[in-house]
Amino acid sequence: MTTSPPSAPDALARFRRWVAVAVAIASLGWLLYALVTGFGATAEQLWDFDWRFAVPVLGLTLVNYGLRCFKWHYLLGRLGIRIPWRVDLWIFGAGLAMVISPAKAGEVVKPYLVKVVTGEPIERTLPALVTERVTDGIAVVALAAVGVSTFYAEGAAALAWTIGAIAAGLGLVAVRPLATAVLALLRRLPWMGEWLFSKLDPMYRAMRQCVAPVPLAVTLLVSLVAWFAECIGYWLVLRGAGVHTGLDAATFLYAFSTVAGGPSPGGLGISDALLGELSERIAGATSAQGVASSLLIRFATLWFGVILGAIALLRIESVLASSPPREVSS
Repeated sequence: MTTSPPSAPDALARFRRWVAVAVAIASLGWLLYALVTGFGATAEQLWDFDWRFAVPVLGLTLVNYGLRCFKWHYLLGRLGIRIPWRVDLWIFGAGLAMVISPAKAGEVVKPYLVKVVTGEPIERTLPALVTERVTDGIAVVALAAVGVSTFYAEGAAALAWTIGAIAAGLGLVAVRPLATAVLALLRRLPWMGEWLFSKLDPMYRAMRQCVAPVPLAVTLLVSLVAWFAECIGYWLVLRGAGVHTGLDAATFLYAFSTVAGGPSPGGLGISDALLGELSERIAGATSAQGVASSLLIRFATLWFGVILGAIALLRIESVLASSPPREVSS
């Protein structure tokens, strides 16, 4: 017996409403940021920007998205979940709209859509999302760590704590007896319940598959290339704004501001401000050049993705409806 994947309009409508509200709030924040930092000077700097750099910058962002999409698809394959590339590309694209959700929690739309297409429970595919984001984080921290002692020594402690937290999490997953002991402890908690434990156990098993040595090495390498592409994009933005600094400084600036912006949805506010301020200190930019470069690279690497993601969210139901039906047991 076959059946077409359900469209789940109510759930998708909630995701779309969140995107609309988040974009409205963030746009207001961006406007206030530009006003506080000198709207007139920033507008003049944007007018003088060498817009020939726009195409390669957006192209490098697409390289980042393409590599990360490959990583997501690869991790699903490691879990034995097969989805046509065309469909998975739209699923990944829909997730781009949700990076501005708190703690990026809205990106659970990707496991949700995989469930719609394949019937796989979310607890089986959520580890692929977690691994995708964790390896992104490791790559960005590594890129920032390369230059932190040279450009911003006072930021070394924050990076060290971040590296320690990531290592502890990976260690917990890798050391089976330790993870088993933690799961057993959680199982005895009165609020845990057998139902919740039944979700955690398959999640842990899937996570071990995703962070085994080979997939971890592959996804880390892909992440490093993907995020370095965006660092090059920021370097080109600085050049277009008339700031001539080295690629090493631009890489550190972009990577460190991305790490620092982790607690904020999409890095909103934190990453934007750090790029503007640190570019004056490290790259020799003027205040207007720093703010304009921050606005431009954040549009190219954040809002460009949100726009693509919004389009994917609007189109995803028709894409799923036209995907091949899946086999289900009668």
